[in-house]
Amino acid sequence: MNYKDYYKILGVGKNATLEEIKKAYHRLAKAYHPDKNPGDRSAEEKLKEINEAKEVLTDPEKRKLYDQFGNDWKHYKQGGGQGGFDWSKYAGGRSGGGQTFNFEDLLGGSGDFFEMLFGQPFGGGGRRRAAHSRGHDLTAEANISLDEAYHGTSRQISLSGQTLKLNLRPGIRDGQKLKMSGKGSPSMNGGPAGDLVITVRIAAHPRFERRGDDLYLDLPVDLYTAVLGGKAEVHTLQGTIMIDIPKGCENGKQLKLKGQGMPVYGHPQRHGDLYVKVNVQLPKRLSAEEEALFRKLKELQER
Repeated sequence: MNYKDYYKILGVGKNATLEEIKKAYHRLAKAYHPDKNPGDRSAEEKLKEINEAKEVLTDPEKRKLYDQFGNDWKHYKQGGGQGGFDWSKYAGGRSGGGQTFNFEDLLGGSGDFFEMLFGQPFGGGGRRRAAHSRGHDLTAEANISLDEAYHGTSRQISLSGQTLKLNLRPGIRDGQKLKMSGKGSPSMNGGPAGDLVITVRIAAHPRFERRGDDLYLDLPVDLYTAVLGGKAEVHTLQGTIMIDIPKGCENGKQLKLKGQGMPVYGHPQRHGDLYVKVNVQLPKRLSAEEEALFRKLKELQER
């Protein structure tokens, strides 16, 4: 087995903090993401290595064993941590010198060898075999836009030569985790495979701010409409609508548009609200006639 330097794969030092490891992982995961490297097999393999390195180095127990035993850390863990005994070299029933061994003969035929390693008896006579441990979970991220979170979308994930389709329902939230059961690492001793856990990341929108199921938007309104009242055009995630601006609307006033927010996850027929903040825009260039009218208006207000 070739030695895998997980620290080198992530580009961090052996004394790197958990936060530094996570930052390095997110940076590399984005760089080698399938969406940025369509059809690039080398990028897919690199992403697998990155995920594997992150899985080990962000788990304190796994990282400790890896630092001590390198690639053999999994064998040590399977052995129950009993002095770091590496039983894998006896696989197939032979030692390094070519002599044939019987596992039960190693400890006088009592079967205590496997009991020492796994904490359970081995062999016949009513004894139970060692429990099959579950494979490790794998983690990944799905990056989507706010529009995709609103309408729902899907992503294709390439994993171990197979293509998986991930469906993201309307209203999904940033940081929400989705699990694909049995799509993680296979078990090393015949147990069930782990799961693939995907964290959804929603990119910031240039106009909308999301808070739960509600959306917030700044709306520029000209001075004359704010003073006299009128209509204003609002571009929502559902489409363009016209709203009423009340007469004498003050700068910073917040208008509530019911049901124009995000769909409620799992209940797409329900929506949050859209809060529109009015930003009154002052005219930048006034003609002499307009200035005169404003002065007259000021005089009228001062009477």
